[in-house]
Amino acid sequence: MRDKFNCDVILEKPKDRSFGHFATPIAFSLAKELRKSPMAIAEEIATSFNESEMFGAVESVKGYINFRLSESFLDEYASWALNHGEQFGSSDKKGSILLEFVSANPTGPLHIGHARGAVYGDTILRLGRHLGYDITAEYYVNDAGNQIDLLGVSLQLEGRSSLLGEVVEWPEKYYRGEYLSDLAREVVELFGEDALRDESRQKELALWAKDKILTLIVEDLAAINVHFDTFVGEASLYNEWDRVMAKMGEGVYTNEGKTFIRSSEYGDDHDRVVVREDGRPTYLAGDIIYHNQKFERAYEDYINIWGADHHGYIARVKAAITFLGYDSEKLEVLLSQMVSLLKDGEPFKMSKRAGTVILMSDVVEEIGAEALRFMFASKKCDTALEFDIEELKRQDSSNPIYYIQYAHARIQTLIAKSEKSMDEIMASHLHGLSADADGLLFEALLLPEIIEDAFESRQAQKLPDYLKVLAGRLHKFYYDTRILGTEDETKLLKLLLVVALSIKTGLSLLGIQAKDRM
Repeated sequence: MRDKFNCDVILEKPKDRSFGHFATPIAFSLAKELRKSPMAIAEEIATSFNESEMFGAVESVKGYINFRLSESFLDEYASWALNHGEQFGSSDKKGSILLEFVSANPTGPLHIGHARGAVYGDTILRLGRHLGYDITAEYYVNDAGNQIDLLGVSLQLEGRSSLLGEVVEWPEKYYRGEYLSDLAREVVELFGEDALRDESRQKELALWAKDKILTLIVEDLAAINVHFDTFVGEASLYNEWDRVMAKMGEGVYTNEGKTFIRSSEYGDDHDRVVVREDGRPTYLAGDIIYHNQKFERAYEDYINIWGADHHGYIARVKAAITFLGYDSEKLEVLLSQMVSLLKDGEPFKMSKRAGTVILMSDVVEEIGAEALRFMFASKKCDTALEFDIEELKRQDSSNPIYYIQYAHARIQTLIAKSEKSMDEIMASHLHGLSADADGLLFEALLLPEIIEDAFESRQAQKLPDYLKVLAGRLHKFYYDTRILGTEDETKLLKLLLVVALSIKTGLSLLGIQAKDRM
């Protein structure tokens, strides 16, 4: 229809389910082109669906077309879903994607800002893979440049101060935190006290500490069920610098001893320095080489998840991609806003181990990995997030993850209490359902649509939003409907199995394991 009439067909879900499962105002869009009234067009379209087994009724109402799915279709779809288990909602989408996220500097433990990007990236990864996309999860390790130099000096200063009792002067930009004390103790055990005083060993200690911190980062990520396929180190890329510079052609130029990229030609405020007067490359230089390497690996699309403070960085990186001869439109940059944490309404206290940030591991210790993942995935990533961790520790309906998990556990308890066998339940037909049961079944079968929409729109929060709604409908249905010991027991339990499947699959895509008992 879109090809014929050159307009989108919008399907809506009526709030009043008596109108049907779907409705469309397409007749109003076609009225001018067809020179007919919307009512006449709607009636004509509705009539054309009379022979479809998919719909129990298709009706035109004041220019709208209402669709009610047939009982046989819903029953067959429910049986198919149950027989395919957690493959429900999967697809056979094609395309290779390189997804880079977290990429926190290996100079300290992960803080809650990193955690938000990690959860968002991993959720997008899981959604995309479920749909069939070939996605590689990559971590870019900034193991070169000034931040690594600062790490070496900071480690020596911390060791001399906390272990050797010396009075040291701390420059403002240097790293602080108890994690450095722990590393300094290892330095003394492995290399001796002199290593903390020998300035010539700062680079060696920095690279050693970087590897230790990166191991800690990987362990912290694993604790919230986030894993990467590949790691690319910045330092390993610089032997490609001359080749990449030549590839940039006229996209770079020299002025007053510095080398600039002409990023202002592609939306940047001004041209940016990529090589300083002393020959040292800037942070941007590493990103240029890295993105050249990315595109040389020939993925079909590229997604970067960056902190919101990198917004101004997008134009210059895309300019570099263009100068390198690639299509910058293939790079999609998603921004992750910061997080504010409260505890009983007061700002969450920072850990001594962290220095000046709230550590992700401290929050996981307080509320658990599943609550952290759910909360961080539950709000649009490019908007600020503030929440009170005490709310996520409550074992009641005010805690969304508890509410959803309890819905799944409640269904499993009913199945266990029933004297009906699983074969009896699976063989039953979902015919003659009440309006409430029909609404619950329809909601549960919407999961594939939610998964695709959440991924394609990059709005991961649509999945937790859906799960909250589904859990709410389940709890209401449970309180309003007698299930065990009724004539409809088998088909109602089959309906609940579909709900449980959608909850379990949805939670899995959020990196959370559904609970059978609570």
